[in-house]
Amino acid sequence: MLWELLRNRKLAGYKIRRQHRIGRFILDFYYTAKKLGIELDGPIHDYQQDYDRARDEWLSENGIKILRIKNEELLISKGKVLAKIIAALK
Repeated sequence: MLWELLRNRKLAGYKIRRQHRIGRFILDFYYTAKKLGIELDGPIHDYQQDYDRARDEWLSENGIKILRIKNEELLISKGKVLAKIIAALK
């Protein structure tokens, strides 16, 4: 669902990549110009918080900021999620 809103520069003209590899990790979405990774988190992330924290720390040490969005946020309000992404891209 989020990919349909981001692909083909639909979000304010930003070219956002999907399933982008950084080191040993694959980010759900990535905007290269700002080094912003966007992660869409489902319920599994409630059980792997230590892994996510270590992953985010490694990415941060390598200059990549991570924006985490819960699936529920997207289902409740696409507009708020898109506004959050645009704010992070600016």
